[in-house]
Amino acid sequence: MKKTTPVAIRFIRFARLILHVMSGILQSIAYPHVSRATQHHMMKNWAMKVLKILNIRLHHTGKFPDENDQHALLVANHVSWLDICLVMAICPTQFVAKSEIRRWPVIGFLCRRVGTLFIERAKRSDTARINQVIGNVLMTGERVCIFPEGATSDGMQIQHFHASLLQSAVNANALIYPVAIRYLDDTGNLCRDAAYTDISLITSLKKILSQTRIDAVLNSSDAIHSEGKNRRELARLSEQAIANSLSLSSYHNESEKPSYLPNA
Repeated sequence: MKKTTPVAIRFIRFARLILHVMSGILQSIAYPHVSRATQHHMMKNWAMKVLKILNIRLHHTGKFPDENDQHALLVANHVSWLDICLVMAICPTQFVAKSEIRRWPVIGFLCRRVGTLFIERAKRSDTARINQVIGNVLMTGERVCIFPEGATSDGMQIQHFHASLLQSAVNANALIYPVAIRYLDDTGNLCRDAAYTDISLITSLKKILSQTRIDAVLNSSDAIHSEGKNRRELARLSEQAIANSLSLSSYHNESEKPSYLPNA
């Protein structure tokens, strides 16, 4: 029988998480006014504390870009809102998010303060703007992370990787780091309760709190050079690298329909 966390422990974790989010709000006031190195330190520590509170053990393999790597674009499969904390804990970066998040209570405020790049998913014309913004950020030496599936999955399969945001890598001649994300429960099986699909954030949090432990596994495959490649080639190569890392079949859809964009 599957073990679950006692109710009292769940309440304690939830209370600690609320206090930690409040501390994040206070830190975010100073965040835009400190150096990039300090920002990365703050982001990493805050994310690691979230994972510790939720008893999520982080494991990572492969080479992630460091402070000396220029023009680095992380491309990851998307399973949960926890994905953002995992990436921040290993490789602090800016994220691309749907514009609706900007208006969310608390979370929207935190995202705005840490420099999240927002896109209007309903406006196809906004793709060119956000690609320019991402390219500009990459050219400053800052890293950016995108989730090109455009939606979360349950972790059982890879969805089609939309190519539109990878134009930014072409424009900036960036290195692409494919990052595979997987969640395991305390028995070593895929943790379906970590997935954020067709449920509210509160329901998702309840499921995560009920787990006795979650192992989050990230693997960064060899970097892909964007020079001489178009955005669709980069999307297929990233998709295949992540699928191989997860031992899953890649989706690979040849459709040329305009893509829509990552959730955060």
